Amino acid sequence: MKEDVLVPSVGESITSGILTSWIKKEGQQVEEGEDLFELETDKATVAVPAPADGTLHILIEEGQEVEIGQVVAELSIGEGSAAASTDAAATVGAAKSPAAVSKAVSGAEGAPAAIPAAVEDLSPAVRRIVKEQGLSISDLRGTGPKGRITKEDVLRAVELKQRVDAPPTSAPAAASAPAAAMGGRTQSSTGGERRTAVPASERQSRVPMSRLRQTIASRLVQARHEIALLTTFNEINMEQVMDLRNRYGEQFERKHGVRLGFMSFFVKACCQALERFPEVNAMIDGQEIVYNNFYDIGVAVSTERGLLVPVLRDAEAMSFAEIEKSILDLATRAREKKIAPDELAGGTFTITNGGVFGSLLSTPLPNYPQTAILGMHAIQKRPIAVDDQVVIKPMMYVALSYDHRLIDGREAVQFLVAIKILIEDPQTLLLDV
Repeated sequence: MKEDVLVPSVGESITSGILTSWIKKEGQQVEEGEDLFELETDKATVAVPAPADGTLHILIEEGQEVEIGQVVAELSIGEGSAAASTDAAATVGAAKSPAAVSKAVSGAEGAPAAIPAAVEDLSPAVRRIVKEQGLSISDLRGTGPKGRITKEDVLRAVELKQRVDAPPTSAPAAASAPAAAMGGRTQSSTGGERRTAVPASERQSRVPMSRLRQTIASRLVQARHEIALLTTFNEINMEQVMDLRNRYGEQFERKHGVRLGFMSFFVKACCQALERFPEVNAMIDGQEIVYNNFYDIGVAVSTERGLLVPVLRDAEAMSFAEIEKSILDLATRAREKKIAPDELAGGTFTITNGGVFGSLLSTPLPNYPQTAILGMHAIQKRPIAVDDQVVIKPMMYVALSYDHRLIDGREAVQFLVAIKILIEDPQTLLLDV
């Protein structure tokens, strides 16, 4: 008995995508719900699970464009389970020794390489490169959050490995003779010496842009071309919010199972400010202005594949705990490629926090066709004047980038001042006054 593996519908407006990688391999026994392959659309990359238990037979290779509903593989139900179990047991036993782990990663005699337990914690894209290049996990240094090994880390390791393994090559005589005479150095135009650290053939590499990156690029260019962009700035004293988090953070986490962050304060403040200034929550459609009487707030999330903006639906009706739980859930699933494209669509206003990366000031671009975006930044202790006294306070610069075709400077400045007042006096935020 066989069951078809279909490309699932991942959004109303999406009709096709790229099958970027198979997480499971040909002939492998899979269980229902296990991730089979990754599908990249112009909105997100999602991992597609197996519809049933069975042995996988791949019909479409990686890198191919596929249509929604297309059959990309078959699952043989009730076949090969015993053999797969035996192979899996042998792989686990072999992976106990370092030599076996190395052999499992690199593969032997042309057979598909097994994935040791240490590699299974990596993302599918990273795991595939590690396996194909025969890398050892112990030789990789992670630069991602909490030391996570990213795709860039692995690509750097591959480049280094290729340099070490590459045999010496002879350059054309005209170019190599001066360098040989100078011991690997070339003469600069100023008469000094310049060391050529990277061979000419390896100084550049080309990779195709992902569909998601292409979409991000086109939308940013569209925003720059179609929006009369202007940015206004202000600064916020974060002392009161930080005191609230220090006083009630532990109780909040014990009760709700999630940490109390800064983002929930800004989401609530934006909802109240958007209600007072509806132009900031509106958008232009041809010769008409569309006023949104709801507040779907997008929260920018950085992932290995680029910036994604999951949307908090009807954020004005959510509690602080609901906001924090939703942000954590959406951000986690966005990074794990579990988020649906529909969860990234339809926002009316966006918040982005460059402060998590140390940014002190920036001019963010609105998420087209939205007309405005709020940029949060790093909190720094700075001297400010309070009641004619110079005091040190934790300050954050905030920026509002907006479409000047719809939003006048007065409304933009007053909107940002409203955010400042609500955050600096969170009692008014909590009481909605």
